[in-house]
Amino acid sequence: MEKDMCKNDGEAWRVLEFYSGIGGMRYSLMKADVSAQVVEAFDINDKANDVYELNFGHRPYQGNIQNLTAAELDMYGAHAWLLSPPCQPYTRQGLQKQSSDARAFSFLKILELIPHTVKPPHMLFVENVVGFETSDTHAKMIEILANSDYLTQEFILSPLQFGVPYSRPRYFCLAKRKPLSFRCQLLNNQLLRSPSPLLGNDDMTVITKHDQPDDSWDKLLESCDPVERFLEFSNSGDQVNTETGFLSTGTAAVDDFGAAEETVEVDRCVSIDHFLVPLSLIEREILNRD
Repeated sequence: MEKDMCKNDGEAWRVLEFYSGIGGMRYSLMKADVSAQVVEAFDINDKANDVYELNFGHRPYQGNIQNLTAAELDMYGAHAWLLSPPCQPYTRQGLQKQSSDARAFSFLKILELIPHTVKPPHMLFVENVVGFETSDTHAKMIEILANSDYLTQEFILSPLQFGVPYSRPRYFCLAKRKPLSFRCQLLNNQLLRSPSPLLGNDDMTVITKHDQPDDSWDKLLESCDPVERFLEFSNSGDQVNTETGFLSTGTAAVDDFGAAEETVEVDRCVSIDHFLVPLSLIEREILNRD
């Protein structure tokens, strides 16, 4: 959301995090160069909320967000909303029911509340799977945002474009309410396949409705950093012995996200097999790729 997030008359931006899961959006916000505070998170899954609470010391609002009212949202005084609604309505495995899928109802309800709020958010950030951009849910979202004085820029981006060795592209939408504006206004209300507007460059590709995800992105894998660079060990001595297949560990301190600090002793040697993703799950994800 560019540097608009950095200052608000000296006040930290107040953020609502919808469909918070285990806190990926909040973690990204913490890593960004912005002054922002998540004032509330929302998720109906109790297990995800358990993990979120462990990570951040804050348990999300657990309930059906379809029951929220415009007045309740106004009470938070949020400047920005982060939304990562369920992706199943837009996948082949989810039968691509789009807005007729019950899992899409809450997202539509949240959008429909925006015109009824006294203090609509200045900015929104929406994330979903490739396929969302051609759905009727997307069309409704764009209609509501346009009628509520928002400008949008949309992207289909792969982590590979940012040097991360993971090849699944995702859909992203940035929305700013007037009089806020984007740095590159010529690309307002367009769908892009390039992070260039975000990085201040001019090399940009606009996606038409006939375009498909770019298979050439997989070639970017060669230029990515190794996956080890993105792993966070609680102890600098933790490492995998590639010959034995065991992870050598030491004493780990748990205090990464502001949770209560505690010290735990872990086994000196743990088989790397303990951390392998089951083949059945990998095969299911491959079948579900769009």
